[in-house]
Amino acid sequence: MTHRNDRTLKVGALARVEGEGAMYVRVHGADVREVRLNIYEPPRFFEAFLRGRAHTEPPDITARICGICPVAYQMSACQAIEAACGVTVDGPIADLRRLLYCGEWIESHALHVYLLHAPDFLGYPSAVEMARDHRDVVERGLRLKKAGNTVMETLGGRAIHPVNVKVGGFYRTPAPAELAPLAEALRAARDDALATVEWAAGFEFPDFTHDHEYLALTAERYPLEGGVLSRGSGRSFPAADFEENVIEQQVPHSTALHARFADGGRYLAGPTARYSLNRGRLSPLALEAADRAGLGPECRNPFRSVLVRAVEIVYAADEALRIIAGYEPPPRPAVPVPPRAGTGHGATEAPRGLLYHRYDLDADGKITAARIVPPTSQNQAAIEDDLRRFVAARIDLDDHSLTHQCEQAIRNYDPCISCSTHFLDLTVERS
Repeated sequence: MTHRNDRTLKVGALARVEGEGAMYVRVHGADVREVRLNIYEPPRFFEAFLRGRAHTEPPDITARICGICPVAYQMSACQAIEAACGVTVDGPIADLRRLLYCGEWIESHALHVYLLHAPDFLGYPSAVEMARDHRDVVERGLRLKKAGNTVMETLGGRAIHPVNVKVGGFYRTPAPAELAPLAEALRAARDDALATVEWAAGFEFPDFTHDHEYLALTAERYPLEGGVLSRGSGRSFPAADFEENVIEQQVPHSTALHARFADGGRYLAGPTARYSLNRGRLSPLALEAADRAGLGPECRNPFRSVLVRAVEIVYAADEALRIIAGYEPPPRPAVPVPPRAGTGHGATEAPRGLLYHRYDLDADGKITAARIVPPTSQNQAAIEDDLRRFVAARIDLDDHSLTHQCEQAIRNYDPCISCSTHFLDLTVERS
């Protein structure tokens, strides 16, 4: 804008993201001088809470980190503890873990697509206003979320902070008859998911791409609960080498650390990374849905991440039905995990991206050190870089329009910073 040189956009609290965060953008003429995604929630000290606890406790403690994706924290914690103790969990117990994770993907993605992000594309301030004109659409989203919650309740004991998960497996495993109602609900959810892909494919996506390197798990199947960490460059490494390949740094404006590769450069985790590195591992139905929606071999437009999430709902419903169809109860609900001294690493794909855990145990199984690296802290540098380029291309917009579009750009990544229902306070400083 030629009539103003200095502009500062301040968003005191981001709406329709999970948690407390803010945005700060400073512009001088056509030059974007500074962009910050401020995460100002007080540190929660979960890593410190875990020190001195028994090796059996992390699944219950870390589940409290997030009410939307507790299973991700439980599965990464279980993996890490079991690795430290030299235990492998496979067969029907591993299948049930994957089924539980499918439930979380369905409910979390449905929440994001319908309640947090779709209002941006359709021009509504919230899902409440959107429901007045599109009641059937919002009800479909709520049905999908309920289907995912039902899976979590059946396998985990409850939808929020499941209580049936333990190191080595479960406290109780279901009989095949208990999964039959799930199959019925999931078949309906799969139909709703396919309709979601078709609906989201009709959104108008801004013309914007990025060049971040991707990081996601890869495995024999589309990755949820395990695999090796793979970079877009083609390099791969096991979870045990995460800390050799990824470095976290403190930045002044955030209580969350910023992550980068040890050899330099930022990266992006999450749905677009998973899809781009694992597209060929989608089920035939999900792959067909992706093709019909116009998703190619990779996705580099962050606004189209909402479409990738819709495809992943199709996959999760399809995969859950596959697991249920072949389910045979295990001889026991959990594998014994006796304590021993050691270090274990675990990495799974939370709905928002890669989630890494590491635990050091002493000979009695007491935790002497813990490290947890969630998706949002890994993505923060990439989000800020995208915002910088996004603003630079839209510098002629007025403050209100530019702020609104920046908020939408942040919501592309579904940052987990727990649920914020209030609207934004915006301060614009000019000189």
